[in-house]
Amino acid sequence: MPTYSIVIHGGAVTMDPSKMTPDLEAVIREGLQQALQAGWEVLNGGGSALNAVEATVRTLENNEHFNAGRGSSLNIQGEVEMDASIMDGRTLRAGAVNSVRYVRNPITLARTVMEKCKHVYISAEGAVEFALQHGLEMEAVHYFETEKARKEWLEIIQQEEKEPQGHDTVGAVALDQDGNLAVATSTGGIEGQLKGRVGDSPIIGGGSYAVNEACAVSCTGDGEVIMRGALAHEVYALVKYKGLSAPEACREALKLRDEDLKGDKGFIAIDKDGHVAIESNTKIMRCAYRIGEAEPFVAVWHEELDKQA
Repeated sequence: MPTYSIVIHGGAVTMDPSKMTPDLEAVIREGLQQALQAGWEVLNGGGSALNAVEATVRTLENNEHFNAGRGSSLNIQGEVEMDASIMDGRTLRAGAVNSVRYVRNPITLARTVMEKCKHVYISAEGAVEFALQHGLEMEAVHYFETEKARKEWLEIIQQEEKEPQGHDTVGAVALDQDGNLAVATSTGGIEGQLKGRVGDSPIIGGGSYAVNEACAVSCTGDGEVIMRGALAHEVYALVKYKGLSAPEACREALKLRDEDLKGDKGFIAIDKDGHVAIESNTKIMRCAYRIGEAEPFVAVWHEELDKQA
């Protein structure tokens, strides 16, 4: 049996390195470490991969320095709209939500949909009503609207073309002691996006996918690009049908029709044999992993991954 393991990401993004101040880098590393620890403790105690990825993503959603939950971006109308998905590789059950407001932890709502709803995917007001019906924790709008997000929103609406700027996601994949895989992905979208826009994060096979017989994968980057390439499913297919390891599959998926699928792309994955993968085409890949009781690895810059390899 492969050793239990967990991999997480806080977003792959191309940005001006000067904007990554030492203080910001420190809080991001601390946030990644805390989220990794939350998921690892579940696995180390014999818990399920599904519980581990939910615990990890909840921790990131509660941290205002990541674009999910409390730190979500604002759409063009200055509102928070959040997306999330979760998938159990053992049963192929999945749950997803999009354009959600007020729900403190969209990933927990996605899991509630998976376990208690006859549908896989619900959205907007319907998803919020479902959350209320099942007693999920709610927050007022000001809880989600951080000073950083509001400042970025103001900069966008002052531009003539009002184009969306930047993109981030958080996600986790895990392999538990019973050999089961799971994935969870959550996002606050992109700054200045149109109201109702849906990214790749809640799309099963787009930004998230998990099957015990192959791998679990969570994507980050330009959502429209990831959706058009069905990149989470592409990684799965390369593992399942081409026999590649998770690292090999992620590297190949990263290059898939690159002339047509230009943009920021990043993957985290674990395959059924326990191979851990972190790949991106960006300078920044906020990520962390831990395999069994080995020391955890935390990175912000892609060059740290290159050194680790």
